[in-house]
Amino acid sequence: MGQLWKEQTVAGKPAGFFVSTGTQGGGQETTAWTAITQLVHHGMLIVPIGYTFGAGMFKMDSIHGGSPYGAGVFAGDGSIEATETELALAEPQ
Repeated sequence: MGQLWKEQTVAGKPAGFFVSTGTQGGGQETTAWTAITQLVHHGMLIVPIGYTFGAGMFKMDSIHGGSPYGAGVFAGDGSIEATETELALAEPQ
């Protein structure tokens, strides 16, 4: 990344996040916030999904990942596949 920073190769480019965590509420927003600092150092434009997914972000009939900061998946111990809700949330991103 040093060369990218030095040459400002990614400055002004859009960037987003897709995160995966092992526990429900296991730091998806914290992971995105931590990564934002790296993108800012490179002058990248952070493009969050916000609440553009509408009511799907608040579905309570199943456990799912994702936040206004980026799409995500709740992977558990790694054996859990992405849900239809998680895949739909990631699509526009």
